[in-house]
Amino acid sequence: MGESLREDVFRYVRKKYKSEIEYLWLSAPNYAVFRHRDNRKWYGLVMDIPRSRLGLSGEEIVDVLNVKLDSPLLVDMLAREDGFFPGYHISRGNWVSILLDGTVAPDEICSWIDRSYQVTASAKTKRATRPPKEWLIPSNPKYFDIVHAFDDKKEINWKQGAGIRKGDIVFMYVGAPVSAILYKCRVTETDIPYQFRREGLTIRSLMKLRLLKRYDPTRFTFAVLNERYRIFAVRGPRGVPEDLSGDLKAK
Repeated sequence: MGESLREDVFRYVRKKYKSEIEYLWLSAPNYAVFRHRDNRKWYGLVMDIPRSRLGLSGEEIVDVLNVKLDSPLLVDMLAREDGFFPGYHISRGNWVSILLDGTVAPDEICSWIDRSYQVTASAKTKRATRPPKEWLIPSNPKYFDIVHAFDDKKEINWKQGAGIRKGDIVFMYVGAPVSAILYKCRVTETDIPYQFRREGLTIRSLMKLRLLKRYDPTRFTFAVLNERYRIFAVRGPRGVPEDLSGDLKAK
Protein backbone atom coordinates (compact mmCIF):
# COMPACT_ATOMS: atom_id res chain seq x y z
CA MET A 1 0.00 0.00 0.00
CA GLY A 2 1.26 3.46 -0.82
CA GLU A 3 0.13 7.02 -1.40
CA SER A 4 -3.62 6.53 -0.86
CA LEU A 5 -4.63 3.83 1.58
CA ARG A 6 -8.22 3.99 0.37
CA GLU A 7 -7.18 3.21 -3.20
CA ASP A 8 -4.70 0.60 -2.06
CA VAL A 9 -7.42 -1.17 -0.09
CA PHE A 10 -9.56 -1.19 -3.23
CA ARG A 11 -6.69 -2.61 -5.30
CA TYR A 12 -6.12 -5.30 -2.69
CA VAL A 13 -9.71 -6.59 -2.61
CA ARG A 14 -10.04 -6.37 -6.40
CA LYS A 15 -6.88 -8.41 -6.94
CA LYS A 16 -7.24 -10.99 -4.16
CA TYR A 17 -11.00 -11.45 -3.99
CA LYS A 18 -12.16 -10.12 -7.37
CA SER A 19 -14.53 -7.77 -5.55
CA GLU A 20 -16.29 -4.81 -7.14
CA ILE A 21 -16.26 -1.50 -5.30
CA GLU A 22 -19.87 -0.40 -4.81
CA TYR A 23 -21.14 3.09 -4.00
CA LEU A 24 -24.65 2.62 -2.62
CA TRP A 25 -25.70 5.99 -1.18
CA LEU A 26 -26.35 9.27 -2.98
CA SER A 27 -26.10 11.09 0.33
CA ALA A 28 -22.66 9.58 1.00
CA PRO A 29 -21.01 9.33 -2.44
CA ASN A 30 -17.59 8.37 -1.04
CA TYR A 31 -18.83 5.48 1.09
CA ALA A 32 -17.66 2.29 -0.64
CA VAL A 33 -18.71 -1.30 0.05
CA PHE A 34 -17.10 -4.56 -1.01
CA ARG A 35 -18.81 -7.89 -0.48
CA HIS A 36 -18.87 -11.56 -1.34
CA ARG A 37 -20.08 -12.52 -4.78
CA ASP A 38 -22.05 -15.56 -3.60
CA ASN A 39 -23.85 -14.59 -0.37
CA ARG A 40 -23.59 -10.81 -0.99
CA LYS A 41 -22.52 -10.14 2.60
CA TRP A 42 -20.32 -7.13 3.23
CA TYR A 43 -16.79 -7.74 4.44
CA GLY A 44 -15.64 -4.13 4.17
CA LEU A 45 -16.94 -0.57 4.16
CA VAL A 46 -14.74 2.47 3.55
CA MET A 47 -16.10 5.80 4.81
CA ASP A 48 -14.85 9.38 4.93
CA ILE A 49 -15.84 11.07 8.18
CA PRO A 50 -14.70 13.97 10.40
CA ARG A 51 -12.07 13.00 12.96
CA SER A 52 -14.39 14.14 15.73
CA ARG A 53 -16.79 11.26 14.94
CA LEU A 54 -14.09 8.91 16.21
CA GLY A 55 -13.46 10.94 19.34
CA LEU A 56 -10.34 12.54 17.87
CA SER A 57 -9.56 16.25 17.90
CA GLY A 58 -10.33 18.37 14.84
CA GLU A 59 -12.83 18.23 11.98
CA GLU A 60 -10.47 17.05 9.27
CA ILE A 61 -12.01 14.40 7.03
CA VAL A 62 -10.34 11.00 7.33
CA ASP A 63 -10.93 7.62 5.72
CA VAL A 64 -11.80 4.62 7.86
CA LEU A 65 -12.24 0.98 6.93
CA ASN A 66 -14.90 -1.06 8.71
CA VAL A 67 -14.30 -4.81 8.90
CA LYS A 68 -16.15 -7.56 10.71
CA LEU A 69 -14.44 -9.82 13.24
CA ASP A 70 -15.61 -12.99 14.95
CA SER A 71 -15.61 -11.75 18.54
CA PRO A 72 -16.85 -8.60 20.32
CA LEU A 73 -14.04 -9.22 22.82
CA LEU A 74 -11.47 -8.94 20.03
CA VAL A 75 -13.10 -5.70 18.86
CA ASP A 76 -12.90 -4.35 22.41
CA MET A 77 -9.20 -5.27 22.66
CA LEU A 78 -8.36 -3.75 19.27
CA ALA A 79 -10.26 -0.54 20.02
CA ARG A 80 -7.69 0.18 22.71
CA GLU A 81 -4.89 0.23 20.12
CA ASP A 82 -3.89 3.31 18.10
CA GLY A 83 -5.82 3.55 14.84
CA PHE A 84 -8.64 1.19 15.86
CA PHE A 85 -12.15 2.13 16.99
CA PRO A 86 -15.48 0.41 17.64
CA GLY A 87 -17.28 0.08 14.32
CA TYR A 88 -18.48 3.55 13.35
CA HIS A 89 -22.11 3.77 12.21
CA ILE A 90 -22.57 -0.02 12.48
CA SER A 91 -24.60 -1.05 15.49
CA ARG A 92 -23.48 -4.70 15.68
CA GLY A 93 -20.62 -5.24 18.11
CA ASN A 94 -18.42 -7.37 15.85
CA TRP A 95 -17.29 -4.52 13.58
CA VAL A 96 -14.16 -2.45 14.03
CA SER A 97 -13.10 0.77 12.27
CA ILE A 98 -9.50 1.14 11.14
CA LEU A 99 -8.06 4.58 10.49
CA LEU A 100 -6.57 4.81 6.99
CA ASP A 101 -4.02 7.51 7.69
CA GLY A 102 -0.86 5.44 8.15
CA THR A 103 -1.35 4.80 11.87
CA VAL A 104 -1.98 1.11 11.17
CA ALA A 105 0.58 -0.68 8.98
CA PRO A 106 -0.64 -1.65 5.49
CA ASP A 107 0.15 -5.34 6.01
CA GLU A 108 -1.91 -5.36 9.19
CA ILE A 109 -4.83 -3.68 7.40
CA CYS A 110 -4.72 -6.44 4.78
CA SER A 111 -4.71 -9.14 7.45
CA TRP A 112 -7.88 -7.71 9.02
CA ILE A 113 -9.52 -7.55 5.60
CA ASP A 114 -8.66 -11.22 5.15
CA ARG A 115 -10.13 -12.07 8.53
CA SER A 116 -13.32 -10.15 7.78
CA TYR A 117 -13.61 -11.99 4.47
CA GLN A 118 -13.42 -15.33 6.26
CA VAL A 119 -15.85 -14.33 9.01
CA THR A 120 -18.52 -13.25 6.53
CA ALA A 121 -17.94 -15.96 3.91
CA SER A 122 -20.43 -18.66 3.00
CA ALA A 123 -19.72 -22.22 4.13
CA LYS A 124 -18.69 -23.10 0.57
CA THR A 125 -16.22 -20.21 0.36
CA LYS A 126 -14.79 -21.00 3.80
CA ARG A 127 -14.07 -24.55 2.71
CA ALA A 128 -12.46 -23.37 -0.53
CA THR A 129 -10.31 -20.66 1.04
CA ARG A 130 -9.31 -22.19 4.36
CA PRO A 131 -5.56 -22.56 5.07
CA PRO A 132 -3.96 -25.93 4.28
CA LYS A 133 -4.84 -28.58 6.85
CA GLU A 134 -3.05 -31.66 8.16
CA TRP A 135 -4.78 -35.02 8.07
CA LEU A 136 -4.09 -38.48 9.39
CA ILE A 137 -5.55 -41.04 6.97
CA PRO A 138 -5.69 -44.84 7.10
CA SER A 139 -4.39 -47.20 4.44
CA ASN A 140 -5.10 -50.92 4.40
CA PRO A 141 -2.43 -53.24 2.92
CA LYS A 142 -5.25 -55.70 2.29
CA TYR A 143 -6.42 -53.59 -0.65
CA PHE A 144 -3.16 -52.00 -1.85
CA ASP A 145 0.56 -52.55 -1.35
CA ILE A 146 1.04 -49.18 0.29
CA VAL A 147 4.33 -50.27 1.88
CA HIS A 148 5.99 -50.25 -1.56
CA ALA A 149 3.76 -47.64 -3.23
CA PHE A 150 6.49 -45.00 -3.38
CA ASP A 151 9.40 -47.30 -4.23
CA ASP A 152 9.59 -46.17 -7.86
CA LYS A 153 7.39 -43.05 -8.00
CA LYS A 154 6.90 -39.79 -6.14
CA GLU A 155 3.15 -39.49 -6.70
CA ILE A 156 0.26 -41.93 -6.35
CA ASN A 157 -3.50 -41.71 -6.62
CA TRP A 158 -5.43 -42.46 -3.43
CA LYS A 159 -9.01 -42.52 -2.22
CA GLN A 160 -10.09 -38.94 -1.52
CA GLY A 161 -11.33 -38.29 1.98
CA ALA A 162 -14.20 -35.93 2.78
CA GLY A 163 -12.96 -32.39 3.43
CA ILE A 164 -9.48 -32.92 2.02
CA ARG A 165 -8.45 -30.44 -0.66
CA LYS A 166 -5.47 -29.51 -2.79
CA GLY A 167 -2.54 -28.21 -0.76
CA ASP A 168 -3.38 -30.18 2.38
CA ILE A 169 -0.83 -32.44 4.07
CA VAL A 170 -1.72 -36.09 4.77
CA PHE A 171 0.13 -38.49 7.02
CA MET A 172 -0.55 -42.06 5.93
CA TYR A 173 -1.13 -44.60 8.67
CA VAL A 174 -0.63 -48.14 7.39
CA GLY A 175 -2.74 -50.81 9.07
CA ALA A 176 -1.70 -54.22 10.35
CA PRO A 177 0.74 -55.82 10.18
CA VAL A 178 2.66 -52.50 9.91
CA SER A 179 0.42 -50.47 12.25
CA ALA A 180 2.36 -47.21 11.98
CA ILE A 181 2.58 -43.88 10.14
CA LEU A 182 4.88 -44.36 7.16
CA TYR A 183 4.50 -41.30 4.91
CA LYS A 184 4.01 -37.56 4.82
CA CYS A 185 2.44 -36.40 1.53
CA ARG A 186 1.08 -33.25 -0.05
CA VAL A 187 -2.25 -33.31 -1.90
CA THR A 188 -1.51 -32.03 -5.40
CA GLU A 189 -4.86 -32.76 -7.07
CA THR A 190 -8.37 -33.71 -5.97
CA ASP A 191 -11.71 -34.78 -7.43
CA ILE A 192 -10.23 -37.23 -9.93
CA PRO A 193 -13.23 -39.27 -11.18
CA TYR A 194 -13.07 -42.97 -10.28
CA GLN A 195 -15.49 -45.83 -9.77
CA PHE A 196 -14.56 -48.80 -7.59
CA ARG A 197 -16.58 -51.20 -5.48
CA ARG A 198 -15.35 -54.38 -3.81
CA GLU A 199 -16.02 -56.15 -0.52
CA GLY A 200 -17.84 -53.17 0.92
CA LEU A 201 -15.22 -50.64 -0.25
CA THR A 202 -16.58 -47.92 -2.54
CA ILE A 203 -14.43 -45.22 -4.14
CA ARG A 204 -15.96 -42.42 -6.21
CA SER A 205 -13.06 -39.97 -6.46
CA LEU A 206 -9.30 -39.92 -6.04
CA MET A 207 -6.69 -37.46 -4.90
CA LYS A 208 -3.08 -37.33 -6.01
CA LEU A 209 -0.45 -37.52 -3.27
CA ARG A 210 3.18 -36.44 -3.60
CA LEU A 211 5.62 -38.02 -1.17
CA LEU A 212 7.42 -35.54 1.10
CA LYS A 213 8.89 -37.73 3.81
CA ARG A 214 9.22 -41.36 4.94
CA TYR A 215 9.07 -42.44 8.60
CA ASP A 216 10.77 -45.33 10.32
CA PRO A 217 7.96 -47.88 10.91
CA THR A 218 9.06 -48.24 14.54
CA ARG A 219 8.67 -44.52 15.32
CA PHE A 220 4.95 -43.65 15.11
CA THR A 221 3.42 -47.03 15.84
CA PHE A 222 -0.16 -47.58 16.89
CA ALA A 223 1.01 -48.13 20.46
CA VAL A 224 2.86 -44.78 20.43
CA LEU A 225 -0.14 -42.99 18.89
CA ASN A 226 -2.34 -44.48 21.58
CA GLU A 227 -0.15 -43.85 24.60
CA ARG A 228 1.50 -40.54 23.70
CA TYR A 229 -1.06 -38.77 21.49
CA ARG A 230 -4.40 -40.27 22.64
CA ILE A 231 -5.25 -41.64 19.21
CA PHE A 232 -7.13 -44.87 19.75
CA ALA A 233 -8.25 -45.62 16.18
CA VAL A 234 -7.55 -44.47 12.61
CA ARG A 235 -10.68 -45.50 10.73
CA GLY A 236 -11.03 -42.47 8.44
CA PRO A 237 -9.47 -39.07 7.73
CA ARG A 238 -9.02 -37.02 10.89
CA GLY A 239 -7.16 -33.90 11.93
CA VAL A 240 -3.68 -34.22 13.40
CA PRO A 241 -3.34 -33.22 17.09
CA GLU A 242 -0.95 -30.34 17.67
CA ASP A 243 1.56 -32.37 19.71
CA LEU A 244 1.70 -35.13 17.09
CA SER A 245 2.00 -32.55 14.30
CA GLY A 246 5.05 -31.04 15.98
CA ASP A 247 6.75 -34.39 16.37
CA LEU A 248 5.96 -35.43 12.79
CA LYS A 249 7.64 -32.26 11.54
CA ALA A 250 10.73 -32.67 13.71
CA LYS A 251 13.84 -33.96 11.97
